[in-house]
Amino acid sequence: MKKRTRGKEKYDLIWGRQPVLEALRGNLPLKRINLHEGARGNIINDIQKKAEEKGIPVQRLKRARLEEEVGGRNHQGIVAYMAPYAYLSVQELLECVRERGKKPFLLMLDHLQDPQNLGSLIRTAAAAGVQGIIIPRDRACGVTPAVFKSSAGALAHIAVARSVNLANEADYLKKEGIWLIGADMSGEQSFYEADFNLPFALVLGSEGKGLSRLIREKCDFLLHIPVQGAVSSLNVAVAGGVIIYEAFRQRTR
Repeated sequence: MKKRTRGKEKYDLIWGRQPVLEALRGNLPLKRINLHEGARGNIINDIQKKAEEKGIPVQRLKRARLEEEVGGRNHQGIVAYMAPYAYLSVQELLECVRERGKKPFLLMLDHLQDPQNLGSLIRTAAAAGVQGIIIPRDRACGVTPAVFKSSAGALAHIAVARSVNLANEADYLKKEGIWLIGADMSGEQSFYEADFNLPFALVLGSEGKGLSRLIREKCDFLLHIPVQGAVSSLNVAVAGGVIIYEAFRQRTR
C-alpha cells in the first residue's frame, strides 16, 4: 500500500471499492475510511455497514481531497487507512497452518517483480485453498496498493511471509517435512503426473529469468506445463494458476 504519515502514526492506503470491502471482511486493521461525498451503491452500503459494526470512522469528502490522498489514482470514490501491513515469518506461517490442522499447501515466489502478476497469483491462491505465500524481502515486489487492487482484495484472506533469504527458508521447509515442487520449463515431469496430496510448497520463478539456480537445485522435483504450437511458455501468473488448480483438484477429490 502507499505509505502515509499522520502525526507520529504511519499508515498504508488502500483504495477501490472491492479491495476496501475485502479488507473489512478479512479483518485487516483499518483505522478510518474516507468516501467521496457522492459515492453510492450496494458495495458502498456494505462498506458503511461493516465499518459501523467494527467501529471504524467513515468520513465523506470532496473528490479533490481524495485525489490528493492517492495522487490522482483511480480510487472509485473510497480510500481506507490501514496500519502498516504485517508480514509473518516463514516459521509463523507454518505454525498457523499446522494449528488449523491443515496439510501444508504453500506458494513460494522466487523474486517476482510485477505487482499485477503477484496480485493475480494471490487471488488464485486464496480461491484455491493455498494457505500462505512466501516472498523475498529484496529485489522482489512486496505488498503494494497495486498488488492489493489486482488481487481484488484477496490479499485480506491469505497470509504473506517475507524472508531475507529464500534459500535458507527452503532448507527450513524441507526439514519440516515440506516438499518443494518447482515449476520450470526444464522439468522432466508434467504437472499432470505429479502427486499434490503431499505437504508442499509450489515454487515459481521470476518473470523472464524463471527459477534462480540455487532455488532450482533445492527443489525436490521440477514440473513443466506441456505446450504446443508457437507458444513456448506461459506467463508466470497463468502457469502458477494452472498448477495451483490441478493441486486443488487433487486435494479436494
